[in-house]
Amino acid sequence: MDALAGLLDGPRARGAFLLRMIMEPPWSVRIEDGAPLCLMCVTEGEAWIVPDTGEPVLLRPGDIAIARGPEPYTVAHAADAPPSARIGPDGTCTTLSGEPLAETMRLGVRTWGNAPDGGTTVLVGTYRMDGEVGRRLLDALPGVLHLPADVWNCPLMPFLDEEIARDEPGQSVVLDRVLDLLLIAGVRAWFSRPGARAPAWYRAMGDPVVGRALRLLQDDPAHPWTVASLAAKAGVSRAALARRFTELVGEPPMAYLTGWRLALAADLLRETDATVESVARQVGYGGAFALSAAFKRVRGVSPQEHRAGG
Repeated sequence: MDALAGLLDGPRARGAFLLRMIMEPPWSVRIEDGAPLCLMCVTEGEAWIVPDTGEPVLLRPGDIAIARGPEPYTVAHAADAPPSARIGPDGTCTTLSGEPLAETMRLGVRTWGNAPDGGTTVLVGTYRMDGEVGRRLLDALPGVLHLPADVWNCPLMPFLDEEIARDEPGQSVVLDRVLDLLLIAGVRAWFSRPGARAPAWYRAMGDPVVGRALRLLQDDPAHPWTVASLAAKAGVSRAALARRFTELVGEPPMAYLTGWRLALAADLLRETDATVESVARQVGYGGAFALSAAFKRVRGVSPQEHRAGG
């Protein structure tokens, strides 16, 4: 497993919120759903994404944008258009004064807007997860990631456009997987751009020594790694690995491993019923006490408090 694959294994859609938005100007929607990640693909017309901080982004047909939450933003026909609707948690739609709009703007299965033949169509997919493994990836992304059609040619967009309004058995699972593939393709294209400022862990994967060490840590975090054993596997001295790893990744090998183990543990605690003892052994700790001590030291809460939402 490479570093990108490991991190993209975190944000896996489970019952994601997907819809086709069809709008005719003037329109402007304030997004305050608190979601950690939202993908938007324009198939017709144009749409502006206006974050509270940062520059507005214009989307044209074939473009994709990935907006990182939970900070609010506005999607509109013009960058200066005042909002007339609000999207809240779980996709609830209201006027700015709180009157419900879901039924009055419903245009069909997973289709919503102010005009059935509007000039702008946007496919929207929103992740509702708050996975800790995915947090490393989210922290590496800008507030709004934008890939224009001329540098991003993905055959998944027409497929999503065709599938999003279907009401077939198991359709939500199909849409979840398509959304995941779009995210993976989009992030990979973003990091691969000429001159892209990819995060340190991504750049380090290209190093023959540090890349090998990163793969070993991510493939088998439960192994009782030491810097010496990791260096032996990578074919260099202990001192050489420690120096080069810290230089390229930004933290020493064992600090990186601790963060990776605790991120995996955080996901397991929230997403499974496994005991703290079982989670500890899955991610490389000797038992519940050792995991609890590390969790409290690094995250400031116990595993039980994290599982309960603390």
